[in-house]
Amino acid sequence: MEYAKTEQLGRRIALVSTIAGAALAAAKIIVGVHAGSTAVLSDGLEASGDVLSSAIVYAGLGLARKPPDSEHPYGHGRYETIAGLGVGALLLLAGAGIFWHSLRSFHQTSALPVYTLYPLFAAIVIKVLLAATKFRVAKRIASTSLHADGWHDLTDLLSTCVALIAVGLTLADPVRFAAADHVGGLLIGLLIFFLSIQVVRRTIGQLLDTMPDEAKMAEIRRAALAVHGALGIEKCFARRSGLQYYVDLHLEVDPEMTVRESHEIATRVRSAVKESLPWVADVLVHVEPSPDAASPEWQTLLERSHGK
Repeated sequence: MEYAKTEQLGRRIALVSTIAGAALAAAKIIVGVHAGSTAVLSDGLEASGDVLSSAIVYAGLGLARKPPDSEHPYGHGRYETIAGLGVGALLLLAGAGIFWHSLRSFHQTSALPVYTLYPLFAAIVIKVLLAATKFRVAKRIASTSLHADGWHDLTDLLSTCVALIAVGLTLADPVRFAAADHVGGLLIGLLIFFLSIQVVRRTIGQLLDTMPDEAKMAEIRRAALAVHGALGIEKCFARRSGLQYYVDLHLEVDPEMTVRESHEIATRVRSAVKESLPWVADVLVHVEPSPDAASPEWQTLLERSHGK
């Protein structure tokens, strides 16, 4: 129940981010065009991409919560991963587009008014709050798209700081720093482009069923081996689908057990892993005969465990 509430919180954060981002993007673009600032306009265009990415995250988190059906027995969690990939792709396009726009307008000069700074200050405060909240919730629910959207907020924050410095220099000395506004736009484009590569690479890794880190795999093994009758683990694989993992576990049991007894142990292992690790959606347990169960040492331990 708590996990479901946290997922809903993730969707609400994405919705709030979309609304706040739309207001900031509109303010930056209007001020950038009116004041003739390349850096502020570039930052506004990047913020527009942020609005679209937040909308994608909101939709992705909603679709990922759909229950499994006959055609999708593993659920619809991939929607969330695809949403993260979409955010990364938008970042790539936004970075390239902003860089090109800044390059084309590099030789244009204009005097900037002081109000050019106002939407930039507002954006810094709002984006700091949004990014911190998204990272915290994304860690709790292991959300790829929300984490990617948090990085998008940071790129927007960094680009806003670059725009703020560029506009500040231009306002301080319009003659000496005449090109600072355009250089700021170029830097914003490059920054967004390179950070987006990291987001895309991380998301593609999940689409390729990359295993979780060793710490998570160790948690799965510990939970399984804590069950009475589980003698060892031959293999353990896990792949991510949306916000959770699906585990394939090859469990070693006493080869002298009946099929019914080994099945009961496998069922208890499945329940133990799911109950102790909320980020595991399901566990498929394969029962294997333990190669060490025939040794005298193992026989002694088994007899003691059964009270003989």
